[in-house]
Amino acid sequence: MYDVITDQHDESDGPAGCGPLLSTDTPDAKPLRQQIFEHVRAHGRAARADITRAIGISAGSATTLTADLIAAGLLREVDGLPRETGRGRPPVALEVVPEARHVIGIKLSDDTHSAVLTDFAGCIVASATLPSSPGRKSLETLLEEMDVLMDLALKEAKMPLSEVSAVGVGMSGIIDHNTGTIAWSPFLNTSDVDLRTAFLARFGVPVHVDNDTNVLSLAELWFGAGRSISDFAVVTIENGVGMGLVLDNRLFRGARGMGLELGHTKVQLDGALCRCGQRGCLEAYLADYALAREAATALDRNPRIPQSTNAMMDTLFTQAKSGNEAARTIFRRAGRYLSVGLSNVIQLFDPGLIILSGERMQYDYLYSNEVLSEMQKLTLSDGRTPCKVEIHAWGGMIWARGATALALEAVTDAALGEARA
Repeated sequence: MYDVITDQHDESDGPAGCGPLLSTDTPDAKPLRQQIFEHVRAHGRAARADITRAIGISAGSATTLTADLIAAGLLREVDGLPRETGRGRPPVALEVVPEARHVIGIKLSDDTHSAVLTDFAGCIVASATLPSSPGRKSLETLLEEMDVLMDLALKEAKMPLSEVSAVGVGMSGIIDHNTGTIAWSPFLNTSDVDLRTAFLARFGVPVHVDNDTNVLSLAELWFGAGRSISDFAVVTIENGVGMGLVLDNRLFRGARGMGLELGHTKVQLDGALCRCGQRGCLEAYLADYALAREAATALDRNPRIPQSTNAMMDTLFTQAKSGNEAARTIFRRAGRYLSVGLSNVIQLFDPGLIILSGERMQYDYLYSNEVLSEMQKLTLSDGRTPCKVEIHAWGGMIWARGATALALEAVTDAALGEARA
């Protein structure tokens, strides 16, 4: 009934290249040169004949446009594509010139910040992690931490910041991607923070910021299971509950960048207190801090003895596995609320796949057969194939790699998207 897959790796074993493999159903407004470039990058290598068939242009147009891309230093010719008959000279293929551009992707979190430096082909050049300072922080402190983090990655690659074309940043909160403004984030001690302007003033490099679940969705779309799926949703459970949605191979953000805040949809009027300040949010029953809050009571912890949320969660899970009924009840209750949230996602968007991800996917209570069966019971889907569910317990680096996709998208548009239809 369900296809539940647990994956503990930061890299996908999918096809070569990066980016969506499927074309959109709507007419593409991108210039032909950009369509060609993105087709080559998505497939790793492509012959001109493959390009003409995939994009629907003449052989002459393909030759002219690829010549422009080669002259611009963005594509290059290589040998190596085998002929179908196995005879004759292998056809010349095209591939992205990896050193043409470089970008950095950053994932900011409560515990550890992660960064990935990639080339224009989407291949990882260097990576770095940095412990996050505790509590909410000022914009200046956040910029200082990103400075140290980027420096670590650049030193590993022996590359100056001047060779970086753009930086992508993913963090939790309500974020306006178009303006680079953070309306609210649990990391910051102020609201309506203009990260784009402050980052550019300090580093001289353009930054593109988005909600962290959106960048994880981009990671799936560019590097993971979503490359060959046109419509899918990503639901994350960590310090908060997030959601990303891809429709027709495009990330959906909403009109004001405030859509898809699944964690702040209401599941109980006048319910548990959420860290956003409101009550009854789904996050208040699923997130780390919510479960740790109940665990302190269930496990009879002395409130005067401090214990980290992660330590509390690990203890709670161990107790549940060893038969502690109070601990099991906490997870069962959280699982039921997750069923409600997932059924609402299916009912609203009818995705072909839901990917459950985040650090808490190590707790199998949250994706047990009971949880998924309850999800299906709450969905009007009689006679239809149930929504496929996969579990991707990625590490922090895949989030940062998704942020590189955010930057690569912007850099590609800047380099090749001179005109839009």
